[in-house]
Amino acid sequence: MDLTTTCMGLTLRNPLVVGASPLSDDVGMVRALEDAGAGAVVMHSLFMEQLAWEQDAMLRDVVAHEHGFAEALTYAPEPVGYALGPEEYLEQVARLKAAVDIPVIGSLNGTHTGDWTHYAALIEQAGADGLELNVYYLPLDGAEPPDAVEERFLSVLAAVRAEVSIPVSMKLTSFFSSPIHLARRLEKAGATGFALFNRLFPADIDIDELEIHATLHLSDPFILGVRLLWLAAMFGQVEASLAVSGGVHETSDVIKAVMAGASTVQMASVLLRRGPKHLARLHRELRAWMEEHEYAALSELHGSMSRQRCPDPDAWERGNYLRTLQQWRPGQ
Repeated sequence: MDLTTTCMGLTLRNPLVVGASPLSDDVGMVRALEDAGAGAVVMHSLFMEQLAWEQDAMLRDVVAHEHGFAEALTYAPEPVGYALGPEEYLEQVARLKAAVDIPVIGSLNGTHTGDWTHYAALIEQAGADGLELNVYYLPLDGAEPPDAVEERFLSVLAAVRAEVSIPVSMKLTSFFSSPIHLARRLEKAGATGFALFNRLFPADIDIDELEIHATLHLSDPFILGVRLLWLAAMFGQVEASLAVSGGVHETSDVIKAVMAGASTVQMASVLLRRGPKHLARLHRELRAWMEEHEYAALSELHGSMSRQRCPDPDAWERGNYLRTLQQWRPGQ
């Protein structure tokens, strides 16, 4: 049974990837996930804001010592909530590389070009096999035209690509008017993979205290549908590998994603809930399902139900939308 797959130009033993999450902060946990069958691990992100604060702190220290009046300088407290500082992050990359044999993929998160992109080179030097680039940006003020938003993604990718030789995957949102067109442009700019999709973490409103609160809800299988749609549409339209990020919880989800066009499936929420044993079960069940259905290799599944290969492409388009609406009945 051949479960090998290619992701970002890297050969993985199977498509089960540990997605960006706090799981990567624990070397023992990553070892356990490798033993359970993980094909690769994506580290959680280093954030542009975190790196900018680090640089500003260094400058403040230099100025304070040069002028000798530290108490007169504006005090800027360290941001709260970052599990690893920049140096600790690089050390963790090296620790993971020394501890496991599966590929270790670093991650950077930012919204525009700047000095922070140089950390891509440092992550590569620390030993990362690849890099996931997450441009988490929401043009909420309405001032930026759509083409400028796309250019933002392209410019950040170009800055990172100039720093590294390792593969770079882009994590996209589903809110572009033409995701495939953007993916083609990003591929020409050097992206070797795409992760579909970046989850948005909306704020909530405390109606009594009149405050905005950040909320975090782990994903559920319901969100997989949108990802399957765009995986199936994008497969064959770009040469870069496709990964599904979000909504994969069970073996059937893995199979659907690969059939739609995913080379890998990134799992985080379900592993945070259930741990390595769940990953081991998915690995066993994937092999058993393929044997039962007489698939000798994962490549036979890959993209078999994509729009490109589907005998009824309309099923992925407007026809399915119309049928769904017309088939609903009260009580369903």
